[in-house]
Amino acid sequence: MGIAARFPAVAAAVLLGAALVPASAVAAPVTGPVAVGTGGAVVSDTPESTEAGLAVLRAGGTAADAAVAVAATLGVTDPYVAGLGGGGYLVYYDAKAHKVSTIDGRETAPASAGPDLFLDPATGKPLSFPTAVTSGLSVGVPGMLMTWQQALQRWGRFRLADVLRPAEAVADRGFRVTATLREQTRQNAARFAQFSSTSALFLPGGQLPEVGSTLRNPDLAATYRQIGREGVGALYGGSVGADVVRTVHDLPLAPGATLQPRPGLMQLGDLAAYRALSAAPTHVRYRGLDVYGMAPSSSGGSTVGEALNILGNFDLRDMDRVQALHHYLEASRLAFADRNRYVGDPRYTDVPLAQLLSPGFGRQRACLIDPGHALTSPVAPGNPAGSGDCVPAQPSQARQPDEGTHTNHFVVSDRWGNVASYTNTIEELGGSGIVVPHRGFLLNNELTDFDFTPLQAGVPDPNLPAGGKRPRSSMSPTIVLRGGQPWLALGSPGGATIITTVLQTLVNRVDFGMSLPQAIAAPRASQRNSASTQAEPAFLQDPAVPGLEALGQRFTVNTTSPLDPSITIAPDIGVAAGLEFLGHGQVLAAGEPTRRGGTAAGVVMPRR
Repeated sequence: MGIAARFPAVAAAVLLGAALVPASAVAAPVTGPVAVGTGGAVVSDTPESTEAGLAVLRAGGTAADAAVAVAATLGVTDPYVAGLGGGGYLVYYDAKAHKVSTIDGRETAPASAGPDLFLDPATGKPLSFPTAVTSGLSVGVPGMLMTWQQALQRWGRFRLADVLRPAEAVADRGFRVTATLREQTRQNAARFAQFSSTSALFLPGGQLPEVGSTLRNPDLAATYRQIGREGVGALYGGSVGADVVRTVHDLPLAPGATLQPRPGLMQLGDLAAYRALSAAPTHVRYRGLDVYGMAPSSSGGSTVGEALNILGNFDLRDMDRVQALHHYLEASRLAFADRNRYVGDPRYTDVPLAQLLSPGFGRQRACLIDPGHALTSPVAPGNPAGSGDCVPAQPSQARQPDEGTHTNHFVVSDRWGNVASYTNTIEELGGSGIVVPHRGFLLNNELTDFDFTPLQAGVPDPNLPAGGKRPRSSMSPTIVLRGGQPWLALGSPGGATIITTVLQTLVNRVDFGMSLPQAIAAPRASQRNSASTQAEPAFLQDPAVPGLEALGQRFTVNTTSPLDPSITIAPDIGVAAGLEFLGHGQVLAAGEPTRRGGTAAGVVMPRR
């Protein structure tokens, strides 16, 4: 039964482009990064998307219904980060079944792709990362819409057409351009100008959009309406999909474009064959808590879980801050060494997931942490099938993989206790840079998450391209149970820094005793088995940093775009969103106070 049948007045309001409930029933507008209350909660990147989710919750929707409404609206208001042209991972707690489940909506390589996907046919050498990103070659078969459909079928109460309507309304009437959106456009302006469809939408009159101006996207509104009428088949084999395939093969280059066209391989049959996959979540025990995450094809759940298993061998609360942070950085270093060697799409490579997440392997890796000195990266991976004895750390010659840094994450809960933790993406900021003409959404560059060539000669690489394969991801949507009930739900964008952001937030909350808002706002550092740890400038002001440097930890601040060294970017790491369940129906919703312009938290019934 849809919204129209359950709530006729609500449906009428929606059809007129209004919110899902009458204005008199709506709480105060979402304005900040923290909210506390009952009846359900949402934290997302934009006020419009958070309000869309809250409206669905007020209309009687579940966390799954609201999650789809949030994601669809983010496709309008956070267009460079996620949308119909992308994919993602959903971790969901079903309160009735008392069970955590997942949906893998990761993009796939076209069936005709092979390990030479990103090799230049003229030279036989790998394409440069920026060249590969802004091309049809980088575009994977989108999984976003199929994820929405599966979530609604499994846990929703409303039809897809109903929960798309808030996003349609925002796309039709437009939304206010923020300083963050203008800055993101600036970083992509040169790429966007190469494509007529992209520049027409995001560079009106060839100029950056002004802060405070209204950005409308009627093409996307029309696309959502068509999907509402026709179902997901409109994309997966229908006319929307045909437009995607046409765009990938015949890039909509602008007059005077200097880009060398590199068409992609996607066919309509690749879209028709796409499936979002159900998989068991990863699970580890940490300090008496049950931590659930996303299994491969994502490396998020396995790497966060392994790092927690390593840290579980130490009592961080009894350490001084230098040693506690040192152990956090070393655990992450070791877990990333194993992630890069062993984790890929399990349908194409044998991922030793149970061994990677075993307490014994955690002990084996933990014994390598020297409280007197940092390990030298790159550290070689461990042997998950080994005896469990402490094996001395060995150096490695493996390269570090390239990975995009822009995604979004949001969390939703409802009045019944269902919880959604959902990370979705089009990969780089702006994805491939290609808007599908007359459809209003950017296409992903997800296939550049594959390793273009093996990371180390003579060593099997689980993340090389192949037809139908999902590239390895770092997305880490997480749900934590305490005593069998939800306690935390969290996640973050940020490419490979997603893993360390989730890990550090958990350590901040569980071991360092910070509140959830404090744990999210705290300065971050991300060690990913590299010689230097990426850090935010504020982290370098921590009094513990000189002590860490004395132990051999090295830090660097990243202010350069991976697509163009001449473009400066904010040195932020991640944009986290989380929920904490306080008991008696109370929920604390917390987002970022400043990163990426801050995030928007709201609850159905705020605590007065």
